[in-house]
Amino acid sequence: MAEKLSDEDRALLQAELEHLKQEHRDLDAAIEALLQLGAAADQLQVQRLKKRKLVLRDRLVFLEDQLTPDIIA
Repeated sequence: MAEKLSDEDRALLQAELEHLKQEHRDLDAAIEALLQLGAAADQLQVQRLKKRKLVLRDRLVFLEDQLTPDIIA
């Protein structure tokens, strides 16, 4: 699929990929900060952030797959 992408499409996917990577890092920091609070941390909020992080990871993998050319062995 990657070889069928126009330069503009590739640039848009790359920009989205970078944005999602940053959001993923931000979620890591937010989760770590909440966990540092210990027992006072809102466990429901931590679980929501972790779930969002997993959704982002799935999208990151999809985008990386779209940007990587298929290699036929």
